[in-house]
Amino acid sequence: MWQRIKNVLANNSVMARVGITLLLIFIFRVASYIPIPLFNIELFRSNQTWSSGFLGILNSYTGQALARFSVLSLGISPYITASIAVQLLQTVVPSMKEWQEQGDTGKVKTQRMTKYLAIVLAFAQSLLLILGTGVRGSQIQVGVDSGFFTYFYMALVVTAGSAFAIWLADLITAKGVGNGSSILIGVGVLTSIPIMITTLSDKYLGTGEWTDILIYVLILLLYVGILLGVVYMNIAKRKIPINYANRQGGKTRTDSNIPLKINSAGVLPVIFASTILSVPLSIVGFLEGSLGAGTQSWINAIFNYQEPLGFIIYLILIIAFSFFYTFMVTNPHKIADNLSKSNAYVPGVRPGDDTKNYIARILFKVTVIGTVYLVVLAALPIITAWVFGFVGAEAASITLGGTGLLIVVGVAADTTQQLEAQANQETYQGLF
Repeated sequence: MWQRIKNVLANNSVMARVGITLLLIFIFRVASYIPIPLFNIELFRSNQTWSSGFLGILNSYTGQALARFSVLSLGISPYITASIAVQLLQTVVPSMKEWQEQGDTGKVKTQRMTKYLAIVLAFAQSLLLILGTGVRGSQIQVGVDSGFFTYFYMALVVTAGSAFAIWLADLITAKGVGNGSSILIGVGVLTSIPIMITTLSDKYLGTGEWTDILIYVLILLLYVGILLGVVYMNIAKRKIPINYANRQGGKTRTDSNIPLKINSAGVLPVIFASTILSVPLSIVGFLEGSLGAGTQSWINAIFNYQEPLGFIIYLILIIAFSFFYTFMVTNPHKIADNLSKSNAYVPGVRPGDDTKNYIARILFKVTVIGTVYLVVLAALPIITAWVFGFVGAEAASITLGGTGLLIVVGVAADTTQQLEAQANQETYQGLF
């Protein structure tokens, strides 16, 4: 391990990329403290809607920018949503499905479509967010007209902030290290860790009771244990061995395999489920006072995953999206077809439909394990909040498990692999 670190540090080109990445992250963090013009930030901070549900997740992903009502309140999330939508459209729209077979040209078309859709989504989300805060009461600065065009202008500012975040992510991907979008989200999630430690310290260390200190240590040990479990599951794979037939010598080569990740879907099923549940809750929250108490209570019981019924629906959505997305990105039929074209086969399995069915069965079993892991990880913050009695802002700040850890571990692993790959590439190029 130390030799790998030494190779990276000794490579000037890679270190220059690391420096560019850190500079762009610094710019992103500074911009996240720029407030939206014409808005009364103090009144907004008294509103705790952003600390729970999907808005709480969005606030975590943006590095608390939503809580500050910054120009980067939406961060890179519209681009992530747009990329997911484009991937889904490519499975059902024939003209878009052809882009996957057009190489670099198809990638350019996909990226252009994703960015256009991201801008549209950013404007729609920002306008809904700003209009929603206005419904609760005028939160525009004194002396400023609170008409529609004022909200429209503020929504344009937030949209421009998201476009700026997308541009920074592209720069990190092109000039820096790792995937820019993932790094920006990972950095946002990391900023919540000091807040969690501070909240825990204020809650348990200020009392002087030895029982509170014991609970504090127990929570930290639990967090470390969950982190180690996430790291293990992130690298866990199910390898299907492959033989390549050598037509010249009549021999076979058996040093290859198909690696299937235990959690192929990553964090996307949780984001899907949270987004679907958040829409009715956000509308009810924005229309507070316009709906009856019974209607609000009924909607909250169904769509709030901190309620028993909402929690069950939340888990069902995660399971459904996990299987759907895994089989969408890992197509057994396509894998079997590629094996046949490469003159390869799975030992003991006939090529063609038998190979496709065999891979599908293995993928289903792996997805079951990955889905159970994802459900447990997504449910941990809710369960631990019940067990330790975290409520309100405490529950939003103290998250044991959850998608944040999954994102941070995944980003760290991918960035480390790219660092090593770029350092080795530069070393090999220097030999010739």
